[in-house]
Amino acid sequence: MFPFLPAQCLFMPSFHRSSVSFQSLHRCCQRVAVLLVARRQWGSSSASPASVVSKSLDFLAQRFYDVEALLNWKSRIGKDQLRKKNFYYGYTHKLYGPDIASAYYILNLGGGFRFVGQSEWFRADSRGKFNWDFLNYKDTPVEEVDMSHTIINYVGLSNLERQPVRTLKLQGCPEVDDWFLAGLHKFQDSLEELDISQCPRITVGGLAALRNLRQLKHLSVSSLPRISSPGLVIILLEEMLPQCQITADGYDLSLPQVGGEKPEEHLEAEG
Repeated sequence: MFPFLPAQCLFMPSFHRSSVSFQSLHRCCQRVAVLLVARRQWGSSSASPASVVSKSLDFLAQRFYDVEALLNWKSRIGKDQLRKKNFYYGYTHKLYGPDIASAYYILNLGGGFRFVGQSEWFRADSRGKFNWDFLNYKDTPVEEVDMSHTIINYVGLSNLERQPVRTLKLQGCPEVDDWFLAGLHKFQDSLEELDISQCPRITVGGLAALRNLRQLKHLSVSSLPRISSPGLVIILLEEMLPQCQITADGYDLSLPQVGGEKPEEHLEAEG
């Protein structure tokens, strides 16, 4: 039987759900409220009794603020769950050590990892289930981490900072932003491969913080939607990290010509 893990670390329900239906209902109620006001103005001079349509509009308009409150409540719940998922696993660290605590954090967020000296990867499946055999590797550091498409954020980095991480994959992570990239300086002596492709919140300012990663050999910045001048940004990265191979797919890398500006002048303006 495996050792007992603390309940506060085990009970972390998943919250990452689509909000499309709530947003659609919210927009519908907004339109209904507008239609109701317009109908009242149009029919203000009429003495005819209220029709079924008018009654329906009245009913939906009264529910507008109920939907607004529901959306606000859902947003608060989401933020609370994000915080709980990324909080520091201090109790697990105290009981099992930093390596098991880091491994458990990775798996609990739906990621995967490989221990130093091992070829086997431990990963959570699509339902968040995973193999508990990682508990047998106490005092074995984590070397490679794959957190792609998880909700890891800046706070969660505290669960990895004691590991000599050489490879870190963060493809498509919605909470990875400029603050997160600035926090990667904790791995400046070990990190050799970094994948931040398809992260929607990363900007040029965050990429500038990567200059601290002295050991970085491979960097993927493909398909970052908030990078407006990718050709110039790639030049900047190559100058900052001359020892690093940059992968940048999904862009038009032609240099923009704005009036008579030189490329370096445009780059300064972009920064």
